[in-house]
Amino acid sequence: MTYKENFIRFMADCGVLTFGEFTLKSGRKAPYFINTGNYRTGRHLHELGGYYAECINDNGIEADTLFGPAYKGITLASSAASALYSKFGKEVNYCFDRKEVKDHGEGGMFVGKQLTDGEKVVIIEDVMTSGKALREVLPKLKGAANVNITGMVISVDRMEKALDSDMSAVQSAYKEFGIKVYSIVTINDIIDAIENGVIDGKEYLPAMKDYRERYGA
Repeated sequence: MTYKENFIRFMADCGVLTFGEFTLKSGRKAPYFINTGNYRTGRHLHELGGYYAECINDNGIEADTLFGPAYKGITLASSAASALYSKFGKEVNYCFDRKEVKDHGEGGMFVGKQLTDGEKVVIIEDVMTSGKALREVLPKLKGAANVNITGMVISVDRMEKALDSDMSAVQSAYKEFGIKVYSIVTINDIIDAIENGVIDGKEYLPAMKDYRERYGA
């Protein structure tokens, strides 16, 4: 199987990807749900970092530093940096932000690599729903140094248009900030995986395709 198919099976095995009827924060009723809170063991984190590393390597994303927005992004960025070295021999830095600036000790907004002008930074996140997290971290990153943000990597692109736009959050990020968002998999990959028997769930395919037709960007 491809790393994308393996990742989809991994999500299903971890209980991160489930099927049924779920009311989302948007009010939409979706036939599937992604709960990244179900990644909760050392093995999960080790394997998850490997899939982020595969995505970065597969897309040829240039990175000096992986940045993980607090709090979920902290473990994602550190595990992805570790996996890039162990799987591909690529040594990159990682850092994450504090919610408040530390005014004692070493001080500052960031933990880990201190950013410098021209540094190639890749943002690592779990999912992207509205782009709010990106809007919050960009001023912090640009305030620290004139970094070159070469991309953002998320686990799943729902390819779903926003409530107030015909574009998805991923498309909006590129239009508004010029930042390309890469995903390990998309909802189309998940649908294909069900059709090809990679994971169970064929009984949910009609509802998933209908939802994609109705809300897809």
